[in-house]
Amino acid sequence: MKFSYVFLAAGLLLSCGSPRNVVYLQDVEPLKQQTIGRPYEMIIHQDDLLAIMVNSKDPELALPFNMPMVSYQLGSLSAPQQRVLGYLVDKEGNIDFPILGKLAVAGLSRMQLTALIKNRLIDEDLIKDPVITVQFLNFKISVMGEVARPGSFTINSDRVTLLEALSMAGDLTIYGKRDRVAVIRETNGKRTVLFHDLRSADIFESPCYYLQQNDIVYVEPNKARAGQSEINQNNSVSVWLSAVSILASVAALIVNIAK
Repeated sequence: MKFSYVFLAAGLLLSCGSPRNVVYLQDVEPLKQQTIGRPYEMIIHQDDLLAIMVNSKDPELALPFNMPMVSYQLGSLSAPQQRVLGYLVDKEGNIDFPILGKLAVAGLSRMQLTALIKNRLIDEDLIKDPVITVQFLNFKISVMGEVARPGSFTINSDRVTLLEALSMAGDLTIYGKRDRVAVIRETNGKRTVLFHDLRSADIFESPCYYLQQNDIVYVEPNKARAGQSEINQNNSVSVWLSAVSILASVAALIVNIAK
């Protein structure tokens, strides 16, 4: 009977690692199609770096509107690479565009800025057939906390989701809280922190499910990781003596039960 209680206690301890604590999207219905509530468009903010290319059937007409290409080398052994210089969005949300002057771009999507420049070039009879391309040059996010590979990641596409960002960081470790994944976002001089539960499909409705430039994703450690940190930081003789004393007490209890 005494052994039964020991095994029962051990089973309760092991059950703390239930799959319900670590499995993602537990309440999603299989094969059920979900309607995406709103299309995603990345919005231009201050301090964004934009590459804007203007093309035309007559290349000479487009030449004054294009920034020059520059060469750079990441390391002594790497091959030189080229990139176009970008337009930095200032604190007022403007860029200084050739001939057209200051353009208010903050709050616009990439396609809206494309249409704005195209219409201005046509209306002012500068280029009759402009083809405009706008790209973000400094779209990056950071992932930190209990993930396999924390760090900053440069995004080459126009969108990245919270789940994709965690995948780039190697997913959560077993010590990460699946119900306390924070997205830290700064917009218009204000900072917001929103927590997400990866075990629930509610993350798809979050305004932070689609990440924006310079978002920070933080995964909280669970109690097991916090306990390990305490032990590592307080590795004094008294701590180890206390641990040995507890182990000795447990061993004596097991011996007494066996008798």
